[in-house]
Amino acid sequence: MSDSEKPQQALNEPVVAVKPVMDEGLVVDNGPVQDVDEKPVASKQKKPKPNNKKLRLAAAEAARKLDNEQGLENALQAPPGSAGVENDVQKAIGKLEEANDGKQQINPPRVPIAKLFPNGNYPVGEILQHPWPKDWAADDRSAVDRFTSEEKRSLEREHADVYGQLRRAAEAHRQTRKYMRQYIKPDMTLLHICETLEKIARRLIGDKGLESGLAFPTGCSLNRCAAHYTPNPGDQTVLGYDDVCKIDFGTHVNGHIIDCAFTLTFNSKYDKLLEAVREATNTGIREAGIDVRFGDIGAAIQEVMESYELELDGKVYRVRCIRNLNGHSIGQYDIHAGKIVPLIRTSDTRRMEENEFYAIETFGSTGRGMVHDDMECSHYMKVWSYRYPYTPLRLQSSKKLLGVVSKHFGTMAFCKRWLERAGATKYQMALKDLCDKGVVKAYPPLCDIKGSYTAQYEHTIMLRPTCKEVVSRGDDY
Repeated sequence: MSDSEKPQQALNEPVVAVKPVMDEGLVVDNGPVQDVDEKPVASKQKKPKPNNKKLRLAAAEAARKLDNEQGLENALQAPPGSAGVENDVQKAIGKLEEANDGKQQINPPRVPIAKLFPNGNYPVGEILQHPWPKDWAADDRSAVDRFTSEEKRSLEREHADVYGQLRRAAEAHRQTRKYMRQYIKPDMTLLHICETLEKIARRLIGDKGLESGLAFPTGCSLNRCAAHYTPNPGDQTVLGYDDVCKIDFGTHVNGHIIDCAFTLTFNSKYDKLLEAVREATNTGIREAGIDVRFGDIGAAIQEVMESYELELDGKVYRVRCIRNLNGHSIGQYDIHAGKIVPLIRTSDTRRMEENEFYAIETFGSTGRGMVHDDMECSHYMKVWSYRYPYTPLRLQSSKKLLGVVSKHFGTMAFCKRWLERAGATKYQMALKDLCDKGVVKAYPPLCDIKGSYTAQYEHTIMLRPTCKEVVSRGDDY
């Protein structure tokens, strides 16, 4: 529009003079803008929101999960003793669980295994064929026939519930140890390690006492101590960089027990010791099977274990099997069901049988290869054959403590920490009385000579009619 075509301003409208604003580096006049050093700023435009409602919900869920995980990480990295750290951790975990809705595991693991597998189809362990017994005529058809037999598969279907319960317990064990193997560090107290492990395992297995829970106290035996040590209340023993620690814990569902253990070290000088014991355990698993003699399994284990040597501080040690420790059969609510799997060659001609469960465990030592009772006792277990009416108990405190043991642990192992957790107080005299009467049996720590080092690896196997399942096998060992 030309100037002549513009309408004249109303006579009654005041004229307002506008003073131009001068910026540094900018020349303003009635003409065009010159000498502009800065580029013009583009106006911000809002990103269009997704039209798809599912996409918007997914984006919001991802953002919320990221915030929750970041909150948990910040809380866990706070210095010990910081005010409100424990509450922050619990709040962050609670938010993660709410956002997760049981679809996948979180870190640290807290979603119960039964919630992760609502259909009851738990992960199956490693499947192996049964070996042909060494004392039978050379023939490799037995394992194949069992694996393909319809009759054997029918027998397995009858025990499907038991297999499922064991697999659930095994998955809880796997996820617990996976977290603990990266969590445990030098300078932690053994008490803190055990309590952390047990807290996670109880949550994953869905702790309901005798229905499901922990099968025995967490063993964390150090160095020359091979087994049956767990810290008592107040024990401030610290895990060192040069320690060899055996982590042995069990889970159960309806008394069907997973017994599985591994050895943890931080110094690589013990690697050969761990390798010897791990390979010996794998050999025992490979040799075990229906109709196999126990003595043959022990001979194979000994041959592998004692073929190893290691050098410690300039001295060479031969790895020895601990001769008076064994693997064992497992029954319902019975961790030691009567049959033993030796670690050395023996004349035992008894055989493994169909649908039996075994803990195949081996122990190696740089010492004498023999253990003895030592140190303060921490493991206890009610005698399987005990029946209350036949053993008079005069102390009222003993009767009360026996009631606590029967209610919470039955015939499974327990420790003093667990008694206090169950509400028992001033129980020392009553516990001694129950042991003296033969109602409860004490299991002191088992140790080799001073200055020696011991290692342990263990798995639970099921001798199914068609095959052998290493139910506790994982990616770690």
